Amino acid sequence: MSLITETEYSSLHDASHDAAGQRDRFSVVDASATVGRGTVVGPHVFIEALASVGERCVIESGAHVCRGTVIENDVHIGAHVAFAGAPGGTQTPAVVKQGAWIGANASIVAGVVIGAKAVVRPGTVVMRSVPPGAIVEGNPANIVGYVDTVQGPASAVQAPVARKGSAIETTAVKGVTVHHFPVVPDLRGSLTVGEFDRQIPFTPQRYFMVFGVPNREIRGEHAHHQCHQFLICVRGSCAVVADDGEHKVEVTLDSPDRGIYLPPMTWGIQYKYSSDATLLVFASHYYDSADYIRDYADFIRISAEVKS
Repeated sequence: MSLITETEYSSLHDASHDAAGQRDRFSVVDASATVGRGTVVGPHVFIEALASVGERCVIESGAHVCRGTVIENDVHIGAHVAFAGAPGGTQTPAVVKQGAWIGANASIVAGVVIGAKAVVRPGTVVMRSVPPGAIVEGNPANIVGYVDTVQGPASAVQAPVARKGSAIETTAVKGVTVHHFPVVPDLRGSLTVGEFDRQIPFTPQRYFMVFGVPNREIRGEHAHHQCHQFLICVRGSCAVVADDGEHKVEVTLDSPDRGIYLPPMTWGIQYKYSSDATLLVFASHYYDSADYIRDYADFIRISAEVKS
């Protein structure tokens, strides 16, 4: 798996332009388009009518920004990136959120949103919206990692098969822990067991199971105000990204004797599902739609308020 650190991410952005911005004399910017202060527009760039480009962006040579496209501040657009318009204006233009990086020769279809700080690797064809901080590649685009995410404790397949006791490992994300439960092998079939309020720090009121997820799909993408969750992949494997607003960790769940605890105010994402994966989730509360935080920008804002 390929991940990208915040330092590596920052190095992708070219900060060499001056405060007033620069436009190559061979570029074409429609009179109704807007280009923000400090933005560099390279040669043979075409920015169509009503497009909006924010401040301190870089648009490299040959890029085509179609009618109405919205590009926020501090975005890097690589050489020959193409934003595709919809025939007859039947679909809303693409939106690129602040700090995103799009590599050379990528294609972005109309109507998608490239999330803040997302990375679109060169040559990628983006046909669906990209979550904040996600790293995508391929045709069509698949999520292959998340910006500034560290790898969590070793996967279960790298750990001993049989254990007499349980073990709990901390992670870089506040309150998030990885749990290894005892395995009792037997000729009749192995057994693993965990106890709530002892090894798992809450009593569940609800459970749900996620299965039959296509490999390129992602689940989760939300946090809870009050609800605690505990995740075990009882069959197959998947990856869990946990985020407290300051740190991110990715943990592979690939064995029924391994689980991850997500406390309230943790942004959780599950992806990289194997074709046979079944994810079991225990929750401390009954379902309440008001307990969900579904927008990442809201999560960051609320997290900051809670910590202040």
